Amino acid sequence: MKDCLSCFRKKEEEVERKIRTNDLEYNQQFGYASNYISTSKYNVFTFLPINLFEQLQRVANAYFVILLILQVIPAISSLTPVTTAVPLVIVLSITALKDLVDDVRRHQSDNLVNNRKSQVLRNGRLTEENWMNVQVGDIIRMESDAFVAADLLLLSTSEPHGLCYIETAELDGETNLKCRQALVETAELGDDNHSLGQFNGHITCEPPNNKLDKYEGTLEWNGEKYSLCNDQIMLRGCVLRNTQWCYGVVVFAGQDTKLMMNSGQSRFKRTHIDQLMNVIVLWIFGFLVCMALICAIACGVWESYVGQYFRAYLPWEVFTNNPAEIASLVFLSYIIILNTVVPISLYVSVEIIRMGHSLFINWDSKMYYAPKRTPAKARTTTLNEELGQIEYVFSDKTGTLTQNIMAFNKCSINGKQYGDVYDRDGNPMDITEFTKKVDFSGNVYSDKSFTFYDQTLLDDISKGDENVTNFFRLLALCHTVMPEEKNGLLDYQAQSPDEGALVSAAKNFGIVFLARTPNTITIKDQDKEVTYELLHILDFNNVRKRMSVIVRTTEGKLLLLCKGADSIIYEHLSQNCTDLQTVTTEHLNKFACDGLRTLCLASKELDPNYYEEWKSRHHEASTSLEDRDEKLDVVYEEIEQDMMLLGATAIEDKLQDGVPDTIANLADANMKIWVLTGDKQETAINIGYSCNMLTDEMEDVFIVGAHSKEEVRVELANAFKKIKDMVGCRDVMIKDPRATSMVDMGDKEFALVINGHSLVYALEKEMEIEFLNVASLSKAVICCRVTPLQKALVVELVKKHKQAVTLAIGDGANDVSMIKAAHIGVGISGQEGMQAVLASDFSFAQFRYPFIKFYM
Repeated sequence: MKDCLSCFRKKEEEVERKIRTNDLEYNQQFGYASNYISTSKYNVFTFLPINLFEQLQRVANAYFVILLILQVIPAISSLTPVTTAVPLVIVLSITALKDLVDDVRRHQSDNLVNNRKSQVLRNGRLTEENWMNVQVGDIIRMESDAFVAADLLLLSTSEPHGLCYIETAELDGETNLKCRQALVETAELGDDNHSLGQFNGHITCEPPNNKLDKYEGTLEWNGEKYSLCNDQIMLRGCVLRNTQWCYGVVVFAGQDTKLMMNSGQSRFKRTHIDQLMNVIVLWIFGFLVCMALICAIACGVWESYVGQYFRAYLPWEVFTNNPAEIASLVFLSYIIILNTVVPISLYVSVEIIRMGHSLFINWDSKMYYAPKRTPAKARTTTLNEELGQIEYVFSDKTGTLTQNIMAFNKCSINGKQYGDVYDRDGNPMDITEFTKKVDFSGNVYSDKSFTFYDQTLLDDISKGDENVTNFFRLLALCHTVMPEEKNGLLDYQAQSPDEGALVSAAKNFGIVFLARTPNTITIKDQDKEVTYELLHILDFNNVRKRMSVIVRTTEGKLLLLCKGADSIIYEHLSQNCTDLQTVTTEHLNKFACDGLRTLCLASKELDPNYYEEWKSRHHEASTSLEDRDEKLDVVYEEIEQDMMLLGATAIEDKLQDGVPDTIANLADANMKIWVLTGDKQETAINIGYSCNMLTDEMEDVFIVGAHSKEEVRVELANAFKKIKDMVGCRDVMIKDPRATSMVDMGDKEFALVINGHSLVYALEKEMEIEFLNVASLSKAVICCRVTPLQKALVVELVKKHKQAVTLAIGDGANDVSMIKAAHIGVGISGQEGMQAVLASDFSFAQFRYPFIKFYM
């Protein structure tokens, strides 16, 4: 099989990858992996030795193999080896058969994928090749609904402006379409096989890695150098949608593709029962050795003083008459005779019970979520018994405790708050259920299901209030949403529910996002269609916590439009916004107290001369192959200064059914509940009260929000001192966090809320014990503004210092590291894709299901 072993070839670590298109000889000198993949563990020759080695790592299996070896020695064995061999072979065979079936399925899946057909451009002609024969540097043609064979640099498409649409469900579980765009220069190659066959671009890019949302590289062609980023990359596993055809050049193949780099083995999770069984087997074996040793000593004594008189009548079939040597043989003989004290059926019984329990979980109709036809799923059969031993629950908030179905609820525009208007009877007044419908030919349209409770906002829009219009215009322009027509109506494909809710809100208030191209955004502004030139998108990330767009209006004005977290936006505002910032902050606090998710909006007009200078710096940063993201962040930071505050949005994210009751029951069962969320402190605290994690009966809710190491230490020390004084803790507890589990808290309850910037210091080695002591004495812990890495570090901290079983539950990609770190990982089938489910040990549709079934 051509180059099928190239992916296993040992080679020096790549620093950068160099590719020449349509030049296989040049590319092959670097030993790049072919497109052949293998996910199987064994082959015909390695199955028996490797599988047997894996099974002998279990103490019981190793013990019985040793016992079988002893039984085949006639001098010491009084039993036929069949008595041990038959059950041992059955046990090993059942496990081996299960592993064999699983691996055969992997081989079948690999063969199916490796033998898929792809149209490859060779010598200016399209030829049909199996996927496994595709090489780095090949140009591939794909048609609509086809799977992407390898990681490709998009060259040209059937759509205007070099656009194409892909579905990434196999990568991240998200079914909404994403847009990719070829370089303008290569898009002109079109569908001309001759021109594409002569294409001799030289690509220099990053080495293979597992970052799905990042790609850095450059393309040199016809004496020009072009920057490449993730917008031009189509990853293996994606599906081409709504695009007639496209061409791409292979940059990563086979095991080097980002899909395969992300499909590594999850850490092996061993239950406490498994560990206990191994310990028990060792103790039983020790007991067996002691009994055999006593019997052997007694035999040696008997042989020395009495046995010699009976040898004529009871001859030993051994080579010696020495009592010591006879005693040694008797020792081994008694090991065989008494071997039944270690039951070989122990592991078999446990495995059968586990499998049956898993089936009961899968079949449980009370955990079946009818609206989405989603049953419970035990994705592993080895962790079932841990479900009743959990002491710590780590939960995400958005999409796990809440529904992650966003609705535009309130807003603050230029210091004026809108939303929540009631009539004289205290009932909310629903006054904006628009009756007009939209079609693609003309009129402003809105959703009949959209509601907003404030007539004054509708009045201000009708009056043409400039501040209100600018507010919703920003929402219609600053996003990455893709429009799509469904059943004659405009539907939005958003990468996050938040963005979809905001763009839909703008649509329902008369600023309708209609279409986008790589260089333009078209909106319907109060019945007038307007096209803005899209110059730059300054992407959102977890560090920036904001996104911006730079657009040119039809009048030639340059506008920077930005939305993001309030704490970040405030740092980039003009000094002229101080008074407005104060009023808006009051509104944001009110929104947060209502449990709403908030964003701030800001904008500014750019000077054309300054923009041209900044544009050149941006181009230099975007074409850099070293530290591109850091350099771009610096350039983005430079232009996102002195902005004018427009207002803030508030989006409602309702709790899932049964969450408050479930959490209250868990707390009554003395289970520690920690919520790890990226939301702001006020919103997280309010959700804590809504779901009964925090109660008014608590003695105190400690908030740690300092920005320096010493201040964090002081706040933790003060919290610990107050708890110690109220419940009588001992000072020794500060050195041993396990002691907190033995403290009698009486009827006193505490809670801890810590921000992400404080958690950075709290997780450091010299302070982690102090943090863990306060957290362990708190009935509820909320960590807000945390990153995915911090979520995993918090779980690892508890596992490291506590002898307790942990469970992590979440629904998004940012929860995967936490789910893998915990003893038990639970994935929620929610709105944020399927990555959490794929990484989990158990999956459910609702937060309440696993806890109601296993802990109530």
